[in-house]
Order: sequence, then C-alpha cells, then structure tokens
Amino acid sequence: MKTLREAPVGATVSVVKLHGEGATKRRIMDMGVTKGVKIYVRKVAPLGDPVEVTVRGYELSIRKEDAQMIEVE
Repeated sequence: MKTLREAPVGATVSVVKLHGEGATKRRIMDMGVTKGVKIYVRKVAPLGDPVEVTVRGYELSIRKEDAQMIEVE
C-alpha cells in the first residue's frame, strides 16, 4: 500500500482508496479527493508537513496525517 504521503515530488498518482472515517474522510472528499481522481504532487514542505498537490485543476495543501489516509497508485 502506497500513500500520498510517500509519493515523490513531481509524480502524478491516482487515488485507489480513502481510509479513515467520519468527519475526516468527509472533509477529504469535500476537497475533491475521491476514488479515481489524479493528483499531481507539487511540493513538500521542508519538514514534510504539509504536502502541496494539484487536484481537479486547483492547488491544495494537505496535512501529512491526512495524506497518510489516501491510498494511491
């Protein structure tokens, strides 16, 4: 299992599954991160938090705890 947190900078990955439950999962889905969507990893902050990505044509910063819940390929 590879997560968004482990994806290298400059990679385009596809969401396979969202882990987590309740409000956290709903918040991630509300940001446009759903199964099958392509995510481009733009950059990662020096300490690894947050991860800046492009999803559905807009830029988004995701905390590493949330990025760990997004399974990608």
